[in-house]
Amino acid sequence: MKTLQYTLADVFTEVPFGGNQLAVVEGRDDLTGEAMQKIARELNLSETVFVFPPAKEGNVMQLRIFTPQMELPMAGHPTIGAAFVLASSGAVPAEEGPNEWVLEEQVGEIPVTVHKEEGQIVKVEMKQPLPVFSDEFRNRRLAAQLLSLTEEDLLPDFPIQTISSGVPFLFIPLRSLQAIQRIHFRLDLWEQHFSGNPEIQHIFTFTTETESRQAAVHARMFAPAMGIAEDPATGAASGPLGVYLVEHKVLPNNESAIHAIRSEQGYEMGRPSSIDITVSGNSSRIEGVKIGGTAVIIGKGQLFI
Repeated sequence: MKTLQYTLADVFTEVPFGGNQLAVVEGRDDLTGEAMQKIARELNLSETVFVFPPAKEGNVMQLRIFTPQMELPMAGHPTIGAAFVLASSGAVPAEEGPNEWVLEEQVGEIPVTVHKEEGQIVKVEMKQPLPVFSDEFRNRRLAAQLLSLTEEDLLPDFPIQTISSGVPFLFIPLRSLQAIQRIHFRLDLWEQHFSGNPEIQHIFTFTTETESRQAAVHARMFAPAMGIAEDPATGAASGPLGVYLVEHKVLPNNESAIHAIRSEQGYEMGRPSSIDITVSGNSSRIEGVKIGGTAVIIGKGQLFI
């Protein structure tokens, strides 16, 4: 019998029981993909991340990320959360100020910046691959029905579109906070019309009406293909969200060189989350995208396998 150590963290929040839950599990050479998938299913969190020594000298760690149903090539809150846990625990030393690390994921090398102030990890930022846009999804009526809404609830003049920085999300912009709060996701329609389409496995909705004055957008994400009914904070979608907002000029001051955008998510689940998005460039040329946030370590334990 093997014993694996793990840490539970709430990511994209400054308070316990907010944000998105994450288990950070120590990896071992003899731990198979099948075993990791079973552990993720057993813990039944939106994601579980396994931490291994890096394959390339100079990199910090290698991450493998699992939902209860599948392995992911890249994900935001496991990357941010794993870096936070590694730095907070001292497993990877962090100096005062910004620390530049490189983590390895299936999409490749992911640069992160770990910010330490007065002995505490206060923020982790993650550079994401530049998003790739797919064609516009033109059946707006079906998109609205998927959410148990009407076409009038959709934000007019802006496309419904799949965007990916490693994991594809279908972005559906809505008119109002009231509309996004009324969503009832139609799993039956998703299975009938979308489940066979690899670009429409995960549904991300947003509105520019927000609960918090500090936020620019309010979001919800549904991922039946991942075994996630709803996600309280979705880092992998947040970089593409920021680029969508800049590319389609949804927000004011669109021609700035640097766009600092805060996204709020998880309010409808009772797990308020806050994700900071930084987009470099403008609608003519996107040069870079980062997401960032903090986390809270909520517990530790052991797994016996």
